[in-house]
Amino acid sequence: MVRPFHARRLGLTRRLGSLAFGTVLIAGCGAPDAPTPMFSGDFTEFPVSVGARIIEPSESAPPAAEPSSCAPTASLRPGTAGVGGTLDEIRARGTLVVAVDQNTNLFSFRDPTTGTLTGFGVDVAREVARDLLGDPSKVEFRPLGSDDGADMLAHRDADMIVRPVALPCESPQDLAFSTVYLETPRRLIVRDGSGISEPADLARRRVCTHDDPASVSALSHMAPKATILAVPDWDDCLMAIQQRQVDAVVGAALLAGLVAQDPNLDIVGPDSDSARYAIALAPGNDDLVRFVNGTLERLRTDGTWTVLYDRWLSPLGPAPAPPSPEYRD
Repeated sequence: MVRPFHARRLGLTRRLGSLAFGTVLIAGCGAPDAPTPMFSGDFTEFPVSVGARIIEPSESAPPAAEPSSCAPTASLRPGTAGVGGTLDEIRARGTLVVAVDQNTNLFSFRDPTTGTLTGFGVDVAREVARDLLGDPSKVEFRPLGSDDGADMLAHRDADMIVRPVALPCESPQDLAFSTVYLETPRRLIVRDGSGISEPADLARRRVCTHDDPASVSALSHMAPKATILAVPDWDDCLMAIQQRQVDAVVGAALLAGLVAQDPNLDIVGPDSDSARYAIALAPGNDDLVRFVNGTLERLRTDGTWTVLYDRWLSPLGPAPAPPSPEYRD
């Protein structure tokens, strides 16, 4: 079975991976397994993805506040589709401009058959367009880089951002957020037969996660003695575990898209602290924030949210109840 990799790294990575893995097998013949999980080397035996960071245990000491103690981001209460402001600008334009990550399987990715963007996050954006413009297809999707997209919103290059990055404990001042539309527990992805079944097994292991504050902080709490490979894209974690650069991947909703691409990977471990996802918007666009929250409230109450979860995130298990909104007004 051919497993998915980025085309730019496929040939070199496989050749290097085969040589390195063969060397390990020869050297290990007849030697008993170490009683304590250990690793060696400095990640140079395989080429890591561009922009990846290696965080040693001493560098990833847990901050004062536990991620599980963070309250959901409170947002503005849903309002009516009034006149003026950002809403009228979007109506006059005739399209909702949404910035998305375009290579995160099952969340926002290009269908290999049709070439169209699809996924859970994409469908949520289309539901906003359905309510605002009367047509879920009236969305212009623009690619989002590895940053948080605040500049795109500030320069009006996008109306909102739907990206697969969990909310940090302290929200950035240059972004406004909708209510939480997705909340899933953090768990582990491991290879079949890895012997890893819970966070305690990650001590002195290499573990991959997305390089954002919430994910790195959560992993440092779950496995304070692990070495973290923090990468700019979730699919880099898929390549890392397939090439045996890491022993596990820690994440939340995005784990569904990774295991769907490789039958040799499993989601294991008890539910850890939850990762929360919200739509990012430009500060000051209160009319749009309220409108988006109105759409999210509809998705929770009319069953659409559950339909979308079952369509895209079923590898995580049965659909839970939608996250309850928190409002500050």
